[in-house]
Amino acid sequence: MVRRRPTLLVAACAAVLLLATACGGSATPTVAPIVVEPVSPAAGPAVPPPAPRAATSTAAPAPADLHDPALKDIAMQLVSSAENSTLDWKGQYGYLEDIGDGRGYTGGLIGFTSGTGDMLTLVRNYTATVPGNPLADFLPALEAVNGSASHEGLGEAFEGAWREAATDRRFLAAQDRLRDSAYFDPAVAAAKADGLPPLGQFVYYDAMVVHGPGSDRQSFGGIRAAAKKQARTPAQGGGLDEYLQAFWTVRIVVMRSEPAHTDVTRITDLQQKLARDGNYALRTPLSFSVYGEPFTIA
Repeated sequence: MVRRRPTLLVAACAAVLLLATACGGSATPTVAPIVVEPVSPAAGPAVPPPAPRAATSTAAPAPADLHDPALKDIAMQLVSSAENSTLDWKGQYGYLEDIGDGRGYTGGLIGFTSGTGDMLTLVRNYTATVPGNPLADFLPALEAVNGSASHEGLGEAFEGAWREAATDRRFLAAQDRLRDSAYFDPAVAAAKADGLPPLGQFVYYDAMVVHGPGSDRQSFGGIRAAAKKQARTPAQGGGLDEYLQAFWTVRIVVMRSEPAHTDVTRITDLQQKLARDGNYALRTPLSFSVYGEPFTIA
């Protein structure tokens, strides 16, 4: 809005008074209302805009997804607390054992298994990059045991070769790449499509790690589909808490159907605890427990 200039109105009134006096009239004549037109911006200096308000906070907005490096590191620590009972996820590349879940060997960063095919994929990828690596000779055995809990052709020799390979940064890089391409990236993309914040994205990632990316009832895809039948996702206009509870309910049933996963504290004492705290952005410090062991991420 262009402001009216009071100096023009004063000058106009003074001129009327002088004219009335010169004609012998009273010094206080009755004056008809004077209409003063607004001054065009070109007729005078521009009125400066009001100064912007000072920011009420200088804090940066929370990252939107787990691809933020700090949040990704937190997600890796959370998974490691449940998979390996430690927050030191970078120390797990050489881990290998049979945990009795019917999937043969479980090893590496997120628990690649010899019975589900991803350990075979990992060793194939590593061998394509580093021919003649310590694990290359075990490819035929890994192909033979895929889909079973068998250790045929593997055993102590394979365990030693795995530990040796874990001293090679190229093997570590191969684990990182497979983790991201097969588990982390698809989980985060699915969670963002469903309108989930960082905690929800971690919930999906953890389920992807434990149950695999398939579409059957006991895989991540099947759990997600079943949850969506019980509650709408935030992207569909549903409530965040209601949808996460539906997802957890379905997943807990699946976990308790597997002898190796009957303890569901990675959900109840970790994921649901963070939700009860209202920490959907995974802001540190994080305090939780898994399998009765307390952890804190500072």
